[in-house]
Amino acid sequence: MKKLSLLLLSAAALCLSVQGCSDSKKEEQAPSKDKSAEQKLFVYNWTYYIPDQVVRDFEKAYNVKVVYDMYASNEEMFTKLKAGGGGYDLVFPSGDYVSIMIKENMLEPIDKNKMPNFVNIDPAVLNKINFDTGNKYSVPYMMGAAGVAVNTKEVPAGFDKSWSIFNRDDLKGRMTMLDDMREVLGAALKSLGYSVNTKNVEELKKAKDLVKQWKSKIVKFDAESFAKGFAAGDFLVVQGYAENVFLELDEEAKKNVSFFIPKEGSAMYMDSMVLLKNAKNKELAYTFMNYIHKPEVYAQVADFLMLPSINVPARDIRKVKPNYEIADLERSEFKEDLGDMLKDYNQIWQEIIVGE
Repeated sequence: MKKLSLLLLSAAALCLSVQGCSDSKKEEQAPSKDKSAEQKLFVYNWTYYIPDQVVRDFEKAYNVKVVYDMYASNEEMFTKLKAGGGGYDLVFPSGDYVSIMIKENMLEPIDKNKMPNFVNIDPAVLNKINFDTGNKYSVPYMMGAAGVAVNTKEVPAGFDKSWSIFNRDDLKGRMTMLDDMREVLGAALKSLGYSVNTKNVEELKKAKDLVKQWKSKIVKFDAESFAKGFAAGDFLVVQGYAENVFLELDEEAKKNVSFFIPKEGSAMYMDSMVLLKNAKNKELAYTFMNYIHKPEVYAQVADFLMLPSINVPARDIRKVKPNYEIADLERSEFKEDLGDMLKDYNQIWQEIIVGE
């Protein structure tokens, strides 16, 4: 999560790179200049999840102000919104929380006529989405998955790119996994050949037993400082997000890191832009969402995060190689709302954390 300069392309070049490129005049519609000076867009997004330069460029292009707040988890975001806090227009929840927010009647349906750049999103990616089929309430932002980072300076080459690495006795006391129920149980479920969204209690119990084996080998479950600990050399293997891990490393240290999505697959995420039902600046929110999916802007965001691009034309103008490609996510699954089964997951997770 870092800054990069904006890549400028002509409208003609953009249209040549994408079949069905939208009309440039329609795409560049913005709030009228005489009124927009007083306009503000209130955005609630994950910590360090967009380059500052993209936000500043948007403000300059449309003569508006973006009030930008950050959260560290879906739960934090959801709790704040349900308590009536923030007054936000746009939020960036993960897929399972998109489902929850739809059920809670918190979201405004998306009018794709106001988002001509929606056509730039990879149809193959859209077809994977079950949490909001047809994207009636959400606009995809970033797709990825938790994987495994290995310090190759300390861990001999030839290790299996599998979740089984957390069962290695020789690495005991030098590994961490995320303090995240869905991520850790999802890893175990995929290892066993099950779905990360299983509603089969017996499958879940088998996943619990596997996680307890891993727990005996790791230092801790850690979702806050795993990247810093890895960078400091305290941990040799960590489950986590590539964007967090590489943010903490200098260019020399990056040469000694192997990051992979385990061959069994992982619990995949899709963070999306959603328009809150009580948003006061809906037209400006559409302008922002459409701006994000301009190829040159999206390329800047994807480079900043070093994540795969779900925006097709942006793939050709990126400057930074992503930490993994969409093809590496082939066996991964989006986390979905578990409904009533959530209580079983919570119970299993507590049994893992406190022990039985």
